[in-house]
Amino acid sequence: MDQQKLFVQIALHSWNTQIARAEKVFNSYSESEFYKQIAPGKNRIIYLYGHLAVYHDLLKETLGLDTGKYSVLSPLFLQNPDNQESEMPPVKELKAIWNEVHCDLKELFNNVAPEDWFKRHNAMTDADFEKDPSRNRLSVVLNRANHVAYHLGQVVLVKPENI
Repeated sequence: MDQQKLFVQIALHSWNTQIARAEKVFNSYSESEFYKQIAPGKNRIIYLYGHLAVYHDLLKETLGLDTGKYSVLSPLFLQNPDNQESEMPPVKELKAIWNEVHCDLKELFNNVAPEDWFKRHNAMTDADFEKDPSRNRLSVVLNRANHVAYHLGQVVLVKPENI
């Protein structure tokens, strides 16, 4: 197996592991628990769930693989902090978005040639990429997998037995 293909397998395994963990944890919460704060004055579970789903939806654009479908939710989940007064989409709707986004990403990821993972992503310029080619599409996926793990560390504070 060539090195690029091996690196891609490692990165996608990390991504898939974090997404599977997130699904297990989020699916363990009742609908009412989604509205609990992870700590006093901090984000609610529903906010973090929506945050990850919308962020991952936009990952399609960052990687140049497709267009995001849920950018309308960006102000609620990406551009502003959690607000107890904000009207959130129903948990059932967010679960459908989560599932759709991650099914789409799985299919898209599986169709990217190994060498294409090492190309520039759309959040940087050609000049920046030339200076640092390690900031490629694959590094974005690894960073997003770490982002999921970070927020899971917060979410399990509500029910530590979910670890």
